[in-house]
This record gives sequence, structure tokens and C-alpha cells, in this order.
Amino acid sequence: MSSGLDDVIAAETVLSHVDGAAGRLIVRGFDLDELAGQRSFEAVLALLWDGFVAESMDEQAIRAALGKARVAAYATVGRLIAATDGLSAVESLRLLLAALPDAEPTPHHVLAVAAVPVFAAAIARRKRGLAPVAPDESLGQAEDCLRMMRGQAVPAAHARALEAYLVTVADHGLNASTFAARVIASTRAGLLSAVVGALCALKGPLHGGAPGPVLDMLDAIGTPANIRPWLASALADGARLMGFGHRIYRVRDPRADVLKGVAADLSLGNNRIRFAEEVEAGALELLREHKAGRSLDTNVEFYTALVLEALELPRDSFTNVFATGRVAGWTAHVLEQEQSGRIIRPQSHYTGPMPGQLHAA
Repeated sequence: MSSGLDDVIAAETVLSHVDGAAGRLIVRGFDLDELAGQRSFEAVLALLWDGFVAESMDEQAIRAALGKARVAAYATVGRLIAATDGLSAVESLRLLLAALPDAEPTPHHVLAVAAVPVFAAAIARRKRGLAPVAPDESLGQAEDCLRMMRGQAVPAAHARALEAYLVTVADHGLNASTFAARVIASTRAGLLSAVVGALCALKGPLHGGAPGPVLDMLDAIGTPANIRPWLASALADGARLMGFGHRIYRVRDPRADVLKGVAADLSLGNNRIRFAEEVEAGALELLREHKAGRSLDTNVEFYTALVLEALELPRDSFTNVFATGRVAGWTAHVLEQEQSGRIIRPQSHYTGPMPGQLHAA
């Protein structure tokens, strides 16, 4: 058994499959590129939740339910937002989610998905001295998320881009935060508690979902002429190149290709995307030279950073925006886990001393 449980099958799921060797992500029978840019976030939620909730909901029913639930979540913002002062964006989101009452009448899978963008936007604005913006329940989740972040109506192309991103990151196998959610769900702690636990796992820097450092790297490199020298120096110092390599994928992350297209559409010839493509090419070349025998390709973080930057979102909000998409998968996995009826309780292999051994010498 590997220390990271890479070789352990911890759950059976119908939700998503990550094929690391082929670079393929399948969500309920669909390849990622059949969903991202093709279906709404609400349609993907309908796909993920199907069979796990008492009343089947189609795309339009979910859109309406999320709109009402965003309004319900916003009602707690005024009372609690000041308590987030001095906390990081993710810590702030954790606080607000943890304050949602289990007695809330809105179905908890709907409430959790609706609350994350409401809270994420309020937190991002609070950190910039701006008042929170109330939800518009007539809008789709992606468009309203961006509108609440910016404080004004957003171009349709920008709403579509964020929607493609949210769909792209909605679910991804048994990653650390999703596994944490399933473990908590198996104790019957409740869906909201499981989502808070998942967010706590997401906060860790090894999880992913925080593409801001990619932009820091691009800023530090600065010019095309500095790409190879900067990257070579970073590798020589043993630094990790942000946006490259993945625990599961042995080839290119399929989400990177989807988001590269989204970033290109948003940039419309902007120098930033061209520069990023040059950095990507330079990094891949140097990684092949310096890390021979290791499969280190572009991952989802690289082009996520470009997409979220083009959408004018603040860097410290990126992890919470990721959670806005991933909460779809978290809730679906919790609902699936709750059907199993068994607590997740693996065994450990004891390597400490046995009685009497400490004093045997």
C-alpha cells in the first residue's frame, strides 16, 4: 500500500472517472469536452444529482431552486460578514458555510451549492471595502456569481466562460476534498458538515484549486526573453513550476485543453495568453530535459489562472471560485455515500513497539 493510498480503491461511484494514463475525464458517461462549453452548470448538476434525490430535478428546476437558495444564503451575510475580517478568503468561506443551520428548510444539497458563490462574492468584496451584492434569482448560477463579484451586469461571453470553468472542475474522482466529504458523510454528520470538511481539505496547498501562483510566476518572468533563464533557474533551485504536473495524470490534463480554449476566446488576441503559451512551451521543454523519466505536463491550474484573471476576479478569490464549481461534485458524492449505509473505517498498519520492547535492551 502506498502512503498516499494511490493504489487503494476506497469507493465505488457512478459520478466520475479519471483515466490518468489516457488523459481522460468522464462524468456520468460523458467526456469532459461534451459538457464544458456545451451544457450549463445547472444541467451538469442535474446529471450529478440524478438518482440520489427524492424528487428528480431537471435543468430549469435546479436553476429556479438555486436562485431561491442564493437569496436564502444571502440573508445570513449581513449578520456574519464582519466576523471574516482578518481571515483569509478560504477561512472566511469556511466560517460562513459552517454557520448555515442544519434546520434550514432548503434542501441541503441545493443550499450548499447556492451558498458558495454568494459567500465567495461577499468575501471578495468585503476585502476590497465594498458592500456585498444581493443575488438575482432570475439568473443562472455562473452569471449571478460573476455579477455579485463585480457588482454589475456582465457580458454574456464572460458568463459563458465562467460557466465552462465551473463545469470543468465540477467533479474529479476521489480527490482529497471529495474523499474527506465522503468520510464525513459516512458518519451521518449531514451534508453541510461534509461540505465544510471538504472545504477544509481544499484549503491545503497540496490539494490544488489555487491557481494564483501561476500568475505570480508569469509576472515574475515578465518578458519572452526571460522565459528560459527564469524557468531554468527555478528548476536548478529545486522549485516547482506552477501549473505543471499532476498526481493522477501521466499525460496532459484534459481540463487544461478545455480551459486553454476558454482563455483564448476571452483574450481575443491579448498578449497575456500568447505570453502564457510561450511560457508553457518553454516549461514543457525544460521539464523534459531536467525531469527525464517523469511525466510532468500542463495541469488544470495553468489555464484556470488565465481564465479567472481575464474575468477580472481577484487572485485571493480563486480558491473560493474553484469551490463554487467543485461543490457540485462534493454534494453528489455525499448523496451517493449516504446511500451506502456504512461508515468508512479503514484499518491502519501499526509500526510502533510492542509491549516489553521498549525496555528489552
